[in-house]
Amino acid sequence: MPSLHKTSPQQDRPQDPALVCPTRRDEVAAAGSALIGGPIGRRALLGSGALTPVRVIALVAIGMFALGMVQKIPCYDWAWFRGTTSQYTHACYSDIPHLFVGRGFSEGLVPYFDRLRGDIEFLEYPVLTGLFMEVAAWLTPGGGDLVHREQVYWMVNAGMLMVCAAVMAVAVARTHRRRPWDALLVALAPAFALTATINWDLLAVALTSVAVLMWSRGRPLAFGVLLGLAIAAKFYPFLILWPVLLLCWRAGRWREFGTALIGAAGAWLVVNLPVMLLAPEGWKQFYTFNEERNVDFGSLWLLISQRSGEQITPASANTYTMLLMAVVGVGLAVLALTAPRRPRFVQLAFLIVAAFVLTNKVYSPQYVLWLIPLAALARPRWRDFLIWQACEVMYFLGIWMYLAFTTSGNKQGLPTDGYHFAIVLHLLGTLYLCVMVVRDILAPERDVVRQDGSDDPSGGVLDGAEDVFVRGRAAHPARHAVAPAMEGPRVQWGVPQGEGGQGPSGRS
Repeated sequence: MPSLHKTSPQQDRPQDPALVCPTRRDEVAAAGSALIGGPIGRRALLGSGALTPVRVIALVAIGMFALGMVQKIPCYDWAWFRGTTSQYTHACYSDIPHLFVGRGFSEGLVPYFDRLRGDIEFLEYPVLTGLFMEVAAWLTPGGGDLVHREQVYWMVNAGMLMVCAAVMAVAVARTHRRRPWDALLVALAPAFALTATINWDLLAVALTSVAVLMWSRGRPLAFGVLLGLAIAAKFYPFLILWPVLLLCWRAGRWREFGTALIGAAGAWLVVNLPVMLLAPEGWKQFYTFNEERNVDFGSLWLLISQRSGEQITPASANTYTMLLMAVVGVGLAVLALTAPRRPRFVQLAFLIVAAFVLTNKVYSPQYVLWLIPLAALARPRWRDFLIWQACEVMYFLGIWMYLAFTTSGNKQGLPTDGYHFAIVLHLLGTLYLCVMVVRDILAPERDVVRQDGSDDPSGGVLDGAEDVFVRGRAAHPARHAVAPAMEGPRVQWGVPQGEGGQGPSGRS
């Protein structure tokens, strides 16, 4: 006889016992969960119902983005248009409304083709970002009051960037299949809310996050295409190809690296080649601008220059940055090829981008967006992430108070020594997170992602792959059993010790 009690789809769907819950494993996450009812219970239906982890994270990210928009209200109402200092004292500055006028979008000028009036001859942004800005200008009604048009332009860009924010959060949540809740670090990051609408960086960040997701799914061509598009929007994603090369070298996955490289080069050329051929002077503006740019806010070089009283020329700063990045690149190669266990992909990706942030001759506040998704995947520990975020929020406030001090006649704000302290906080906070990631690489048993038996959930074709090159010599692959995935810290390695004491090298 059929049952008279129908079950809902949620009841029919079995609970996923492998899903990792931060409130069960992270003391800071557990303490913070008191605001929403405490740590998740043993009988909770994880991943079931309408509010799945990915959907919750997307909604939280949109909510935090909206709070960041609310924080810009003093500038939206008047500070962008009626006083230079006010937009700094309210910490609500944004490039978007100013460049609507300053880069000719309000006049209908075509980026890279039409020459601008002023010191900068053409738009100084990469081509895909320039297209993003132009699309927003097309969606902004013409005619009427210029201030109103600037406000509408900012709102249009904010709507488009909100989509990028949601894409970023969803991509991070889906990268580590068993750890979707780690993406709450991204969605709840204070620096994300504060800096999301300063500039257009979220476009490149979203594309990079989806590229990392594609790599985690073993799709090197899609990864390469998306990374190429991200490079066409911002330079920094180019650096991620170096960790891919190193890890594919250690695992002997040259075909996958070649596929990714071809995809990245092809996508970048598709976007750039038309402008490169039809408007070469405008296309070069991004590169010449960054080459000739003086040492600027937030950088280590500005700190050294102002403390020593000696000016560092753009050429010298470029040389120092390239030398330091070369040293970091060699250091990452040594780390990747000699670590007791092959580093996870996002760990090296975070380190190379963080090194660029630390050594670049300018650090705009929104550059923190480059690191937030990578940090959440590389070191998903709430304590360390929040320490770093606190340093970044202090820098965010420090730069605006310093600009208020330098632009106001009565010198109200943060003097130079205070701003230097904010720069040091930013540098130390980022270095601290780098040290934690390096420690996880050298002592893989400390890596919370691997404590449940995982190998490299963001590694795609590298996940569980044998090592064929370690410590500067060929390594003989060894067959080993694959350990079942288990929740909890009981499984730390999941595979036997590799040959020659090199540590585990396969899927766990």
